[in-house]
Amino acid sequence: MAAPDAAAGDSVPANRRGRRRGRTTPKGRQVDPAACEDIRGLIGGGPHQRDHLIEHLHLVQDRFGALHARHLAALAAEHRLSQAEVFEVATFYAHFDIVADGAAPPPPVTVRVCDSLSCELAGAVPLMAALEEGCPDGVRVVRAPCMGRCDTAPVAEVGHHHIDHATAESVLAAAAAGDTHAHVPDYEDYDAYVESGGYAVLEDCRAGRRTVDQAVGTLNEAGLRGLGGAGFPTGRKWSIVRSFPGPRLMAVNADEGEPGTFKDRYYLERRPHQFLEGVLIAAWAVEAETVYIYLRDEYPAAREILLAEIARLEREGRSGPHRLELRRGAGAYICGEESSMLESIEGKRGLPRHRPPYVAEVGLFGRPTLVQNVETLYWVPEILARGADWFAGAGKGEAKGLRSYSVSGRVREPGVKLVAAGTTARELVEEHCGGMLEGHAFRGYLPGGASGGILPASMADLPLEFGSLEKHGCLVGSHAVVILSDRDDMSAVALNLLRFFEDESCGQCTPCRVGTEKAVRLMERPSWDVPLLEDVSRTMADASICGLGQAAANPLLSVLKYFPDDVPD
Repeated sequence: MAAPDAAAGDSVPANRRGRRRGRTTPKGRQVDPAACEDIRGLIGGGPHQRDHLIEHLHLVQDRFGALHARHLAALAAEHRLSQAEVFEVATFYAHFDIVADGAAPPPPVTVRVCDSLSCELAGAVPLMAALEEGCPDGVRVVRAPCMGRCDTAPVAEVGHHHIDHATAESVLAAAAAGDTHAHVPDYEDYDAYVESGGYAVLEDCRAGRRTVDQAVGTLNEAGLRGLGGAGFPTGRKWSIVRSFPGPRLMAVNADEGEPGTFKDRYYLERRPHQFLEGVLIAAWAVEAETVYIYLRDEYPAAREILLAEIARLEREGRSGPHRLELRRGAGAYICGEESSMLESIEGKRGLPRHRPPYVAEVGLFGRPTLVQNVETLYWVPEILARGADWFAGAGKGEAKGLRSYSVSGRVREPGVKLVAAGTTARELVEEHCGGMLEGHAFRGYLPGGASGGILPASMADLPLEFGSLEKHGCLVGSHAVVILSDRDDMSAVALNLLRFFEDESCGQCTPCRVGTEKAVRLMERPSWDVPLLEDVSRTMADASICGLGQAAANPLLSVLKYFPDDVPD
């Protein structure tokens, strides 16, 4: 006999889950009212946009020291998302600490030690061991990928305070003193930039004294290319984005995560307004309603600078019709890939998109989107002010323009070297970096960061420019040059780089996810199975979705080709 409340046509009211009263209802994942109050106190009462999810996760972790399960559930409720959606985003990013209810949260202070190549060369491994041994209560020590300070290796971070040329003593002293906040360097602020003539080019553009076609033509003649790694002509990109009907958007890639690269941070922390003027000129050219500046979380000082100076721009009315939004990354190298960055800006996991369509046509929120690198935009106002010949004439040979080479490793004077495009590694070492460190002989170099491969010193006279290294199995990429010496085992160098790619693979595609892990395990063996390593490398290069997997094996293949004596057999 059927229960009375299940009879046809019965009008017994349903509860909120749509179940009939009188039945036993499972509790499921209940939301703690106190946790909801915590969340509302941080993010307000809503309604909330999905693309603010990662920003809100940062607010929660900054306030409570971790992402507790009860707060994740409350955040999901406030965003009207499933708990699974919030959890999958939070677990994707390395800088979020998720804690089950009732479990102990992480210690109050986290020390991160960079273990990428330049820092490992400078002693990161013994530094990590010393810190782990001397770590007091209330402090935890974890390894971390490149922090974009390769010229001051080894580097550690105490909270958000970076310790350059770190020692166990300097790091533990900062932790003991509670010195965990970012140290903002001296930089050119709004008043100083305007006094030196800043924003004059932007005003010319807005006043009609310079047209979009004129600006695009100047950039094309100057030979300005995307300086984040791809090298696509900037003026042509602007024209492509303009060809698609609006409304249009713009995204700035400040997620400079390639090991060996730190030039974008250099400019952001010294002359942020030249970059911001370039941003606003580009937004004017493509008629972008909103500009999203995606800044890696490892750059807290740059974040404080940009927050302050963007606010000043808005107070002065300089931002015009464009809204500038600063978005904070959360520790995912893959978000340096443009479509992954857009996914992250939208509040999702940073998984690369399949292409076509390309982001110029279908980008942020499905709109045509201009994506540019920090240094590319930095040069825009100066090129437009000085003319195409000024920039184009600075290059060597067939290369056009100036290049900011991030140089680190076994040289006396590492740093950002602003020199002619087409400069060689030998010229960087001998003419701009004070030569090799004492007791070291030049043996090899990375011409383009972790994914650019490794070349021997006998090939150090090749121009470090787009298109010049591909035939040698290498890339110039973001112009990150790491110098290696006769004291370095090239197989160990390649293993360090492959471990980085294994850690940073997003896991979306099998060739990259499994291939990087398999390559690392094979390279850790006492002897290398070269045919198998070559097979794994081909598979990653041919079948990976994005550039991470496609280029991950470049260091390994370079060692096999150029440094066979270093291959374990």
